[in-house]
Amino acid sequence: MEKKLELLSPGGNWEQLEMSVAYGADAVYLAGDAFGMRAFAGNFSPEELKRAVAYCHDRGVQVHVTCNTMPRNDEVERLPQWLALLEEAGADAIILADVGVLALAKRYAPSLHIHISTQASVVNHQAARAWHELGAQRVILARELSLEEIAEIRAKAPSALELEVFAHGAMCVSYSGRCLLSNYMTGRDSNRGACAQPCRYQYSLMEEKRPGEYFDVYEDEKGTYIMNSRDMCMIDHLPALMAAGVDSLKIEGRAKSAYYAAVVTGAYRHGLDAALAGRPLDPLWRGEVEKVSHRHYSTGFFFGQPGQFTEDARYIRDWQVLAVVESCDESGLAVASLRNKFSVGDPIELVGPDLRPLAFPAPLLLDALGYPLREARHPEMKFHIQLPVYAPPLSFLRACRENS
Repeated sequence: MEKKLELLSPGGNWEQLEMSVAYGADAVYLAGDAFGMRAFAGNFSPEELKRAVAYCHDRGVQVHVTCNTMPRNDEVERLPQWLALLEEAGADAIILADVGVLALAKRYAPSLHIHISTQASVVNHQAARAWHELGAQRVILARELSLEEIAEIRAKAPSALELEVFAHGAMCVSYSGRCLLSNYMTGRDSNRGACAQPCRYQYSLMEEKRPGEYFDVYEDEKGTYIMNSRDMCMIDHLPALMAAGVDSLKIEGRAKSAYYAAVVTGAYRHGLDAALAGRPLDPLWRGEVEKVSHRHYSTGFFFGQPGQFTEDARYIRDWQVLAVVESCDESGLAVASLRNKFSVGDPIELVGPDLRPLAFPAPLLLDALGYPLREARHPEMKFHIQLPVYAPPLSFLRACRENS
């Protein structure tokens, strides 16, 4: 229980990066404009990447850069320049899956730690040892492993080798990420960051001689989403992850919203701090992970098969962001930027860095000129609102959709 675990959160774009840092991440993982497995996240240009590293380091947060695609010949030719840029930017680690990329990283970015991506499908202690002997400081274990298997890898792998696991977020039907379905169906390479997620489509059966007649494809009586996957949520089991000997807990979600990164990072930060202190998880923080967009949760393979939810592939979105707090004085008078409309008297909540979520009815609002508003409705409009407490910048106002 004395071991310090790293909380590793997503930095898909600048706004999400700020949120992960503000809400308690020890490290963030992000990508440049090439070689990352989330081609459709915001990602960072070379200059933005340098600024992101400086921003995080100024706040005591490490930066891990993904370079975990499976590059083709023409892409490999561009890697030395990219790796040298990561070295110049001062990033802390590079996440990779290809042994050729590892060899180039040792040559062109020698000061960066090497982390082996989950794409490499490390599922045994011998593979972990082999990567360590090739120069890796960390392996990101495959999602298919149980806690018992992770504990055995920890016991038999070199003690200097760090183990990272995914603790929260989306899982695809190919858990370690090696999937070709998108390639075949859409021409978008899932192993080079461009997955179209066809596993979430709804499928029907069509007989060759009866075109246009579609028949449901049932895995069981519940539905036709035969490749659908649950999301992972391990916030209830942080002491067990610690006992298994892992060094880093990763929150998936570079393609998700800044609000998602903030709320999930904040919940796990409080959960980890409690576990490290030997305290039980406060149910309030368990409730927070239900207030972001997610599919039905499971504990992955940590305790056995996660099971499928095959009724649909829709996300649970019971809560929505109303506004982002840009500034606030000591009395709680805040300037906020609107995201979704709401009216005076609506039940809303305030959530922010190091701030326990607080429910209250929306008070009288003032526009930028000081005129009272009964309703805020124009996207991105700035308005003044009297909050019950001081709220740090990057706090959110949110509401349950049932009450909106």
